[in-house]
Amino acid sequence: MRTILITGASGGLAQEMVKLLPNDQLILLGRNKEKLAQLYGSHPHAELIEIDITDDSALETLAADLYLRYGKIDVLINNAGYGILEEFEQISDQDIHQMFEVNTFALMNLSRRLAARMKESRKGHIINIVSMAGLIATGKSSLYSATKFAAIGFSNALRLELMPYEVYVTTVNPGPIRTGFFDQADPDGTYLKSVERFLLEADAVAKKIVKIIGKNKRELNLPILLNLAHKFYTLFPKLADKLAGETFNYK
Repeated sequence: MRTILITGASGGLAQEMVKLLPNDQLILLGRNKEKLAQLYGSHPHAELIEIDITDDSALETLAADLYLRYGKIDVLINNAGYGILEEFEQISDQDIHQMFEVNTFALMNLSRRLAARMKESRKGHIINIVSMAGLIATGKSSLYSATKFAAIGFSNALRLELMPYEVYVTTVNPGPIRTGFFDQADPDGTYLKSVERFLLEADAVAKKIVKIIGKNKRELNLPILLNLAHKFYTLFPKLADKLAGETFNYK
């Protein structure tokens, strides 16, 4: 039985992943134990943990406790994250610090804690759910994109460091997914409506993620259309900026 730890477990994508992992030992982390219990109370192999993942000492204690009790963690899925789509001058200092704490620093700290142990046992898989916003920046996503670009840079370096130890690091970069994410990021629904044709369904993304568990896959970029846009963005940055500023500026 694999032991899989998932952060941001009360989110829509995590819920779909859990449905596809009925026979694994799951360690599900969230901010609210009651919500976790409502969602996963009947799962036969789920341990539900309420934790503030931005508290590194809490993560250190958690990692030590889990290894003491389970002996191993085969897979870490860093899924916690949130966004604010806003003009850069409307973003506060607090917003900047808070979003980096959740989207970037927590991911780095938990990966650091578990990767050290995976390295020792020479097996394991870290899957970082990042975002297409970490590959293609668009207007009103300055802060969100910054947190995601940083997470991708960290993941790419970590992958190289862990490669000799047969520990895999995969980044998953989805475009917009139909989940509760946009309740906070896009309260009036304008952005969601404008990206309808790129919108991914959470169950379809979850299937693709679960399929790559344990496989040495570098990245998973979804949907195909946005993956092509990313390749274009990399090859022709000036033209991409022009298009992103005019044609693709939906927000």
